[in-house]
Amino acid sequence: MTHAVLWLVLALTLPAAADERRSGRDTMSPALRALQADDGQHPAQLALALGRELWGQGARSCASCHGEPEQLRGVAARYPAFDTGARAVLDLPARVQRCRVQHQRQPAWAPEAEPLLALTALVAQQSRGLQLQPPRGPELDRAAAQGQQLYMTRLGALNLSCAQCHDERAGLRLGGSLIPQGHVDDYPVYRLEWQQLGSLQRRLRGCFSGVRAAVPPWDGEALMALQVYLARRSAGLPMQPPGVRP
Repeated sequence: MTHAVLWLVLALTLPAAADERRSGRDTMSPALRALQADDGQHPAQLALALGRELWGQGARSCASCHGEPEQLRGVAARYPAFDTGARAVLDLPARVQRCRVQHQRQPAWAPEAEPLLALTALVAQQSRGLQLQPPRGPELDRAAAQGQQLYMTRLGALNLSCAQCHDERAGLRLGGSLIPQGHVDDYPVYRLEWQQLGSLQRRLRGCFSGVRAAVPPWDGEALMALQVYLARRSAGLPMQPPGVRP
């Protein structure tokens, strides 16, 4: 048997390499994993309760268009997405904001406003157990390419890229904390450091600040592009939002 044929036989008979990607929740302590899995003890329960309260409020309520929150199962798994009306890439909080402004005729909330995060968490929770499946399309493909370039680019006074931490050094420790692989399957998350719920944009802005780089504006093109790339990088991982993180 020639070497070429031998390699072909091996390629056809050996099992495919296992997916070595790990959710950030898999790198947490058993106590934090248990906290995220226990709805009764989950620290985001107050936010989720507020979200349900807001869901039915007003003449143009979320419920008047969408019915019960459970009707939105799978929606969060398909964000960020390109919104044809806005002609822009929107993450889930931005989609909630657009509904509030366009359909409810209400002023937009400030970034990270409690009601915005509460409704985002409520919608995201409906996709628990589903795989993250970000959509495709020319606009999203361009955003993903831009986001990937940003992910690989060294930034700031520390001259570090996202990839150097979350690809090259994932599993090592930084300041006593385990460096995760940087997947986005559980957002929004309740961070114990923040003592509150927060969006992926907040986490990304914190990373920019951490490497002493210029922090992109909320809902800006750079943050949206990076989120598109991170969602594609995390595609197929099962979602368990809202997450709990140190």
